[in-house]
Amino acid sequence: MGKSRDLSEFERGAIVGARRAGRSISQTAKLLGCSRTAVSRVYREWCQKQKTSSDRGASGRKRLVDEDGEKRLEKIVEANNQATIEEIQALYNSSGVEKPISLRTAQRTLKRLGYSRKTQGEDPELNPDLLDGILPVR
Repeated sequence: MGKSRDLSEFERGAIVGARRAGRSISQTAKLLGCSRTAVSRVYREWCQKQKTSSDRGASGRKRLVDEDGEKRLEKIVEANNQATIEEIQALYNSSGVEKPISLRTAQRTLKRLGYSRKTQGEDPELNPDLLDGILPVR
C-alpha cells in the first residue's frame, strides 16, 4: 500500500484521546479516517514516550536563499526597483552572504516572493505591433 500524508498533531492527539476513552483500534481508525496501523503506532509511541510528534524531518535540499536572504533580497529590490536581475544579483552577492547565488536562483526567488518582470501598463493583447500578422486584415 502507498505512503499517505503524515498525521497532524491534532489527529495524533485525537487518536490518543479516543484510545484512552476506550475506543478500539478499528473504531478509532474509522472515526479519524486513517489506517489501523497508524492508530496502533501513534498510541504505542504515546504509551512508551508520552509524546505524539512525528520525528520525520523535511526532505529535500535546503534552500540557498533562506528567510533572512529573502528579506535581504526584498530590501534590495525595494531600494532599487528599476534594477535588472543582474544588478540585483550582484548587490545580493556583495552584501556579505556566505554563498553567492546565480542569476537563475535570483529569478526563482524573486518569482516565489511575488515579483514579476511585467511592467505597469504593458498589455500584450492591446499592443498593435504584436497583433500585426496575427489577425487577418480585412
